[in-house]
Amino acid sequence: MEFPRLFLVGFTIIMGMMTALWLLSLALRNASIVDIFWGCGFVIVNFVGFCFSGQTLRQILLTVLVTVWGLRLAAHIFRRNRNKPEDFRYARWRMENGPRWWWVSYFKVFVVQGVLLSIIAAPLLAVQASGDRQAFTVPDTVGVVVALIGFFFEAVGDAQLARFKADPAHAGMLMTSGLWRYTRHPNYFGDAAQWWGFFILAAAAGAWYTVISPLLMTVLLLRVSGVTLLENALKERPGYEEYMRATNAFFPGPPRRQ
Repeated sequence: MEFPRLFLVGFTIIMGMMTALWLLSLALRNASIVDIFWGCGFVIVNFVGFCFSGQTLRQILLTVLVTVWGLRLAAHIFRRNRNKPEDFRYARWRMENGPRWWWVSYFKVFVVQGVLLSIIAAPLLAVQASGDRQAFTVPDTVGVVVALIGFFFEAVGDAQLARFKADPAHAGMLMTSGLWRYTRHPNYFGDAAQWWGFFILAAAAGAWYTVISPLLMTVLLLRVSGVTLLENALKERPGYEEYMRATNAFFPGPPRRQ
């Protein structure tokens, strides 16, 4: 199936699932469930594309990478949010919109995330739509390596932080060891790196036009829902300014002397 048709199919499926999630969020009074679906959405739309693909080595490897990444992310967010109230972002919007929130949430949360998910998924669908059966190339290898490096930073960073927070002795303390010694947000850096890896695989299949996907993901992680939003909430914590002066915000690097 050609990319434009496959993209339309993927978009339709994503928006249908977002609508179902919205209805579920109304019953649960919790819009945070959309965060759990984020990783699963990419797994589903990629698998749909894979079913229509020639299932070359490039397409198979991409499917494995996306599936492992997406399911791990969904499981991580589910464990993190389980038995907790609605995320503070959605709770604030719920309060600001009052009685209108039931329908505003559909457009402000679920439609917006559905559109973003569809755009960001472009490299996945481009690879699955490609009929290229040529041998695995050097750019393909680079893409896989970059994606694996990203997965390492995201998965290990999340695991280190979860283990740190689970220890009562660390209550009120900052996580500044492990990967967090080299970047204040190893999980966000890892997420961005993975999408650049997925894009390189798409570029190897000739889909250079999907560069908007990693660019958009990087901007979101740096300026919208990632680093900026989180640091606005963290910078008032004791010791965080010193941590900021010593440690890179995004790209890993050696700690700086105080």
